[in-house]
Amino acid sequence: MKKKHEHAITIAITGASGAAYGLRLIQRLGSMAIKQHILISSAARVVLKQECDIDLPSTPEAAARLFANTLKIDPCNLHCYGSHDWFSPVASGSAHIPAMVIAPCSMGSLARIANGMSDNLIERAADVILKEKRTLIVVPRETPLSTIHLENMLTLSRMGAHIIPAMPAFYHRPDSIELLIDFMVDRIIDHLN
Repeated sequence: MKKKHEHAITIAITGASGAAYGLRLIQRLGSMAIKQHILISSAARVVLKQECDIDLPSTPEAAARLFANTLKIDPCNLHCYGSHDWFSPVASGSAHIPAMVIAPCSMGSLARIANGMSDNLIERAADVILKEKRTLIVVPRETPLSTIHLENMLTLSRMGAHIIPAMPAFYHRPDSIELLIDFMVDRIIDHLN
């Protein structure tokens, strides 16, 4: 018997620069008809507005509709949750959600996750993924990196998380920002199998 959420993925966008990575990932997974549980931090709302001209509505249902319309994907597979919706599937290991991607991941979110703090749903969902030994992919976006940042990434790596920094390559001679974004999203999807 299949588990209810075994083919779903949790996608979180935090307040680091690079919201386009998270949006493109949602779009690509949506085009594959993969069910997504979407979590957006309050700082990510500011970054989405600044970098992508997306002004998210306050209700999760309206946010899911906006993502579906903006990214031109089926809204049936998008489920957004508030930052303190402790009854959402992502807050419990019994939902059997196999993977979570945080793209981009701020250093503050990374630090709180690495140190087991769960003050919001993004941090709780990551904690669940780690404790259940499932796939956690963190896409840090910061430069330069301090020793604290590096130690927090090492801590998560030792717990089994995949650290995929937002460092696009240039050997394929990209001629657009979209190709740089796609390069990173392809790497993330590769690690989701």
